[in-house]
Amino acid sequence: MMAVTSACKDKMGMDNGKYVRYTPEQVDALERLYHECPKPSSLRRQQLIRECPILSNIEPKQIKVWFQNRRCREKQRKEASRLQAVNRKLTAMNKLLMEENDRLQKQVSHLVYENSFFRQQTQNGTLASTDNSCESVVTSGQHHLTPQDPPKDASPAGLLSIAEETLTEFLSKATGTAVEWVQMPGMKPGPDSIGIIAISHGCSGVASRACGLVGLEPTRVAEILKDRPSWYRDCRAVDVLNVMSTGNGGTIELMYMQLYAPTTLAPARDFWLLRYTSVMEDGSLVVCERSLNNTQNGPSMPPVQHFVRAELLPSGYLIRPCEGGGSIIHIVDHMDLEPWSVPEVLRPLYESSTLLSQRTTLAALRQLRQISQEVSQPNVSGWGRRPAALRALGQRLSRGFNEAVNGFTDEGWSMIESDGIDDVTVHVNSSPGKLMGTILTYANGFPSMSNAVLCAKASMLLQNVPPAILLRFLREHRSEWADSGIDAYSVAAVKTGACSVPVSRVGCFGGQVILPLAHTIENEEFMEVIRLENMAQYRDDVVMPSDIFLLQVCNGVDESAVGTCAELIFAPIDASFSDDAPLLPSGFRIIPLESKSDASSPNRTLDLASTLEVGAAGSRASGDPMRSPGTAKAVMTIAFQFAFEMHLQESVAAMARQYVRSIIASVQRVALALSPSRLAPHATLRPPPATPEAHTLAGWIYQSYRFFLGVELLKPAAEGNDSILKTLWHHSDAVLCCSLKALPVFTFANQAGLDMLETTLVALQDMTLEKIFNDDGKKTLFAELPQIKQQGFTCLQGGICLSSMGRPISYERAVAWKVLNEEEDAHCLCFMFVNWSFV
Repeated sequence: MMAVTSACKDKMGMDNGKYVRYTPEQVDALERLYHECPKPSSLRRQQLIRECPILSNIEPKQIKVWFQNRRCREKQRKEASRLQAVNRKLTAMNKLLMEENDRLQKQVSHLVYENSFFRQQTQNGTLASTDNSCESVVTSGQHHLTPQDPPKDASPAGLLSIAEETLTEFLSKATGTAVEWVQMPGMKPGPDSIGIIAISHGCSGVASRACGLVGLEPTRVAEILKDRPSWYRDCRAVDVLNVMSTGNGGTIELMYMQLYAPTTLAPARDFWLLRYTSVMEDGSLVVCERSLNNTQNGPSMPPVQHFVRAELLPSGYLIRPCEGGGSIIHIVDHMDLEPWSVPEVLRPLYESSTLLSQRTTLAALRQLRQISQEVSQPNVSGWGRRPAALRALGQRLSRGFNEAVNGFTDEGWSMIESDGIDDVTVHVNSSPGKLMGTILTYANGFPSMSNAVLCAKASMLLQNVPPAILLRFLREHRSEWADSGIDAYSVAAVKTGACSVPVSRVGCFGGQVILPLAHTIENEEFMEVIRLENMAQYRDDVVMPSDIFLLQVCNGVDESAVGTCAELIFAPIDASFSDDAPLLPSGFRIIPLESKSDASSPNRTLDLASTLEVGAAGSRASGDPMRSPGTAKAVMTIAFQFAFEMHLQESVAAMARQYVRSIIASVQRVALALSPSRLAPHATLRPPPATPEAHTLAGWIYQSYRFFLGVELLKPAAEGNDSILKTLWHHSDAVLCCSLKALPVFTFANQAGLDMLETTLVALQDMTLEKIFNDDGKKTLFAELPQIKQQGFTCLQGGICLSSMGRPISYERAVAWKVLNEEEDAHCLCFMFVNWSFV
């Protein structure tokens, strides 16, 4: 039998065993049509033949075969490209792992030497002297009694000496054994991981290290990383005060850096730094930094009010060119954040290497990978904006929230008098730069009568509730804590005109509609626009000016991540959604408290902590609370901003205080409900089905939901359909699949779905979709089915359905979507019933 190679399939068609040769003109025409519509229907293929005379001698079936082959080749090309990228990454990761193995071997040799030395000392019977004079104190290998280093010369020659010393110390941490590194929990290296992530063990201060591969050239990597405010959300400002060139082609910079405080209960940090950039003999680019706190004969930075001077120990970036393009990067962050300056209950925030890694080291690596992906796959994201523009909006939201939390006086903030209860702090900013400057540069900015901004903020202690779960609830159930009237008041300040966003492209979340804009690498952060549904008016599928819009950034919703700070930050926007629109961000920040030791009662430092205690007081459970959500603590910071007229300050302040207090009460109620101790921990969990079909179907469900709705349905712990099935099976919402027949029959359900219908997987296949709905539900369902088949998904409002036993079930909302197989054909329909309960 004659064989046809893939190389000639562009020019051959196949029908009943015969080969048809296409002319180059026909191939060109088919290629143009393929780019317009890769998967044309039968009617579309016939239309193509009629519209394109050059294809008139080709039968529709042959056109169908050509498109099938073309899609297959496209998949093969994409898969080959993906495998090549994975192979390059594995090669680079293998090189990193070999270097890490060499480093660990050196560390083992060093420890063996130290162990033999101390053993010899013990065998010799050397005893510590009983003389208490400073000349005979034995430190037993420790260095706690080492006198403070003398001041270092900060003249140009002295600065070069400090720079070279910093370079040596940094390299010893990045590739040597100067710090004992341990793998960060939950960050296993692999082809799909962000890199090799480690945190320090037993060193002074907090330290984190990362090794990874990015698809950018070393000079571009250094340029991005040096622009710290563009990717480090906690960085308020970096001022380069002096630049000097060195004889070896390097550059020394003297810098002053300020970091925001993450909560209202702690002061901000600042640093007086030296940064040294140089190129090594092997072509590697090095950017290293350290604090200049103890220098003389040179420039210095006096203490700044409202800031605590922290220390940056030798840190930096080692950037090496990678074969085949890209760079291998080593990142080291090592700081002493002066934890003594904050209340004892908050010291874990400044003593956690895990938190440093999440907010600083990984942030740098994610920024590099995000930019690398945008360069290799340029595209336009939500609402016609490119990823860089969306990143800038996200940065503005985060920066505005940090400014509100910190309330620096040099930005015009001043505190107003308390109402006698100190749980909520209110600051006012009436400086021209806060609002009036915005109006001058943005024609559709705040109305002229809004000439000031008020911020009400508070911090509270949370116990026994994972931050990711709480934040996800706050995001998806805004009506549980927000006041729609106050939302309308906030949006009124920025409203200008109508927004032509098709309503059919949004996903419903009970009382609000979420329009996804963008996802970052590993879905660590996503941006979206919220339209408050209860305020909406429709006309010809267009959202009208009366709608309320919020621009929102959410991150830290991954329950499996350790030590992750969870944030939900939003700001009212007008319907035009301009890049230079004024933003007044508000929101929530939840940071886990990883304690090294048992802390004293938090009631002395957090006014609201006593109201959050559940059960009898007791000591903190042993072990790492970051890995045990049932005993974990976290600090939540809440900040809300309002534009107002100055003569209404007193009434607006009273409203803001009351509003934030109501939010605090709602958060306390929700946190208590979400506490693992209240969630029936002894319930029996059935294992998921182990058939290959179930694993394949779970993968299709997961991928189709992401394809049609633009958001993630699940966050599996690992890659592959096995992990997806396990995560889907234990999902808290009921997920059910049914056939595409005229009378749909259920084919699959997760554990929650079986519990909701009070049935089993075997009995489920005898149930039809219409049997679980009442008359109103059936009308709504059959009215929406054509939209599901055409658009791919739809959102259903809450209602009542019935279990197999006839028991009524209420659900808050339902999402239905079409499940596509590997050939992108419709396989079945999937329904997800959210927040269901028996009536």
